[in-house]
Amino acid sequence: MRFFHLSDLHIGRYLHGYSLADQQREILAQIVQWAKKERPDAIVIAGDIYDKPSPSGEAVLLFDRFLTELSRLKPQIPVMIISGNHDSPKRLQYAGALLKEHQIYLAAQPPGKEEDYLSKLILTDKYGEIVFYMLPYIRPQAVRQALEEGQTDSYHRAVKGLLERENPDWNKRNVLIAHQFFTAGSFRPQTSDSETIHVGGMDNVDIEAVHQFDYVALGHIHGAQKVKESHIRYCGSPMKYSVSEWRQEKGILLVEMGKKGEPLMYRTLPLAAPKDVVKKKGTLKEILAEGKCGDFVSVTLTDEKELYQPREILEEYFPNLLEVKVENKRTKKMFEEETEISWDDDPMTVFEQFFREMQGRDMTEEERSVMKETAEKAGEEKV
Repeated sequence: MRFFHLSDLHIGRYLHGYSLADQQREILAQIVQWAKKERPDAIVIAGDIYDKPSPSGEAVLLFDRFLTELSRLKPQIPVMIISGNHDSPKRLQYAGALLKEHQIYLAAQPPGKEEDYLSKLILTDKYGEIVFYMLPYIRPQAVRQALEEGQTDSYHRAVKGLLERENPDWNKRNVLIAHQFFTAGSFRPQTSDSETIHVGGMDNVDIEAVHQFDYVALGHIHGAQKVKESHIRYCGSPMKYSVSEWRQEKGILLVEMGKKGEPLMYRTLPLAAPKDVVKKKGTLKEILAEGKCGDFVSVTLTDEKELYQPREILEEYFPNLLEVKVENKRTKKMFEEETEISWDDDPMTVFEQFFREMQGRDMTEEERSVMKETAEKAGEEKV
C-alpha cells in the first residue's frame, strides 16, 4: 500500500505580515497534481489544517476547494484528517458525516468519555488489512473522563492510555496518525521558530507509547525527520512558515508498506511555493550587488558604520522584505552585556537591575521592602 503523509498545512497563515494565501493555493494545487500522478491508496493529513482556531472565510474556502478537488479524483482516494493544536476540533469536525460519504474521514474530537474510542479506518491490499488509528491532538485534561485516574498527569501517559484502550491486533499492520511532540528518551526532534513547544518539555510524548505501530504518521514539527526510529516520522510542513525553515526542502512524504515486518519504503515528492524564503547576510553594498529578488527575504547587515534608512533602500530591491537585522561588533557587545548573568549575584541586586532596565528608574524604598520580603518568603518555602 502506498499513501501520502502530509501535515501542518496552516491555511490562513501570515509570514511577517504577508498573506500566504496565494502560496498555499499553489501548494495545495501541486498536492492534487501529485495525487493524480501517483494515485496513492490513501492520503493522511496529520493535523494543523488551519493556522488559527477561528480561520478566515478565505482559509475555509481554500481548504474546501482542496478537498473538493481530491474527492473528484477517480477512483476516489480515502483522505484521513486529524486536528492539530492550531485547530478548533468542533469547527474542523463540521460536516464530517457528509464528507465521510466522499471518503474524507475527519477525527477532530479526542475521546471525551469512557465509552469513546479513536476513529479507525481499515483499508486492504494484497497482503490483507491495514488499520489506521486517528489520534487528534490531545491535552491531558481534555481526555480525563475517558481514562483512569493517574493517566492524565502527563501528555505521555494520556497518549499511552488512550492507545492501550484500543488494544490493537499487533499481528495486523497498524498505522497511527498523531499530532504531538514526540521524543525518544533524551533525543528531541529539531524544531523551528514556527512551532510552539512548552518550556521544559511538558508536552513530550516518548515514542515508547507508539513504537509497536508499523508506521507512525506525525504532525506538529515543520521539518521532515524521523524520531530516532525510521518508522516514526514527521513529514514536515508543505511550505516554509518561518525564516528558520529557509534551508528545509519541502514535499509530500510517500510511504510504501508491504508485508508485515518488511521495511517501509519512503520517497519525497517535491513541493515548491512561487516565492521562496531566503536569508542574505553581508554589508549593504554586498547584498545590493546580488540584485533584486521577489522572494521573501530576511537580511542581516554586517556594516560597522550606522546606515541611514537601510530598510527603505532594501525594500526597493526586495519587495517582500521580511526583516532587517544588524550583526556587527557593536551589536554583539550589546548582546553580551545584556545576556551576561552572574549566578553569584545577590537576587535583590539582580532584580533591582532588571527593574531599572524595565522601568527606567530605581526602585523606591517601599518597593524594595516588598521585594525583599517576597524573596525571604520564597527562600523559606524552598528550605
